[in-house]
Amino acid sequence: MNAFVKTPEQQNLIGQIKSLTPAFQQREAELDAFGSFPFQNIEELKQIQYHKLTLPTEYGGQGFGLYEYILAQEAISEASGETGLSIGWHVGILLEYAENRHWLQQSADWVLQEVRNGALINTAATENNAGSPARGALPRTTAIRDGNDLIVNGEKTYVSMSPVLDYIFVTAAMENGEVETVIIPRNAPGVSFEESWDMLAMRGTASHTLVLENVRVPASFILKSPSVPAGAKGWLLHIPACYIGIAAAARAYAVDFAATYTPASLEKPIAEAPNIRQTIGEMELELVTARHLLYGTVERYENAADKSSMGEALNVTKIAVTNAAIGIVDKAMKIVGSRALSQSNPMHRHYMNVRAGLYNPPMEDMVKSQLAGKAIEAFTKRKVD
Repeated sequence: MNAFVKTPEQQNLIGQIKSLTPAFQQREAELDAFGSFPFQNIEELKQIQYHKLTLPTEYGGQGFGLYEYILAQEAISEASGETGLSIGWHVGILLEYAENRHWLQQSADWVLQEVRNGALINTAATENNAGSPARGALPRTTAIRDGNDLIVNGEKTYVSMSPVLDYIFVTAAMENGEVETVIIPRNAPGVSFEESWDMLAMRGTASHTLVLENVRVPASFILKSPSVPAGAKGWLLHIPACYIGIAAAARAYAVDFAATYTPASLEKPIAEAPNIRQTIGEMELELVTARHLLYGTVERYENAADKSSMGEALNVTKIAVTNAAIGIVDKAMKIVGSRALSQSNPMHRHYMNVRAGLYNPPMEDMVKSQLAGKAIEAFTKRKVD
């Protein structure tokens, strides 16, 4: 990824992350355990002020934009995919605010001050058996006004980074039928987490279930008005950045293995075998192509006069880069061979973790359906004309 680092500031940022990489990689095996979470990794990222990477400078943040964020997310995820995906939600939500300034001023002022002081945030929108919010599902979680307070009840699933969150932005249906985003402090009475995250992939994200039982918060804890249109979400490119980072880790392990493993039957490193060289070349081509697509889309997004016009590009990039990451890891597995499935070998973790990208938004079937609709409409209109 060094070819995509363009400024001294970016080089310094990546250098800080790379200094943490050996420790992150050493701790990765611990994340195979049920209920695990990279507590120390998150703390060390906070020590280099990563939680304030995209926080606007007027709130005490570093004020970096999308390009630096995506570079950093790939670098973190190459060291630890679970760590990258977890912290990525927090940093990305801050970037969305920095770009759109769509939060209510009173809420923004105090929440961002909390972030400046070290608080971590994430959004909780998905609910069990209710469908994905990305597919238009409405929340069953409710927020009922009681005088100057809101009383919130419900459950939210897939709440990543749950062990260390300080504030959760919860989507809830109001009595008037509107959907509001309510700021829920973790330490409010009635807030708890059910340790339900038993996935084989991305286990260390600790994406447990948030349970809200008669949680009372001030009515002023509304994050944004539902009438404010949703801005462009370039920050969601942290998802493919995470998975291409995991793929880069698998590729590095496989190439190192090929260059150093000499079976008795070959009497030279397997990297010199034509079929292995071919597979390595295919991995390199997929990785470089995916990075050009990812960072090219980031640059186009940052330079776009109308960022809302970038929706298709963002969706296509997520799907293409994530699928490329899966393909790279699969090829790396073939190079390493059956030992890649060993519990003691990091390759099995890369193999499982990279597949989680299929279930992060946007979903591939939705993107394909949208593309098909546009294509059919264009040709139908051409025949009518």
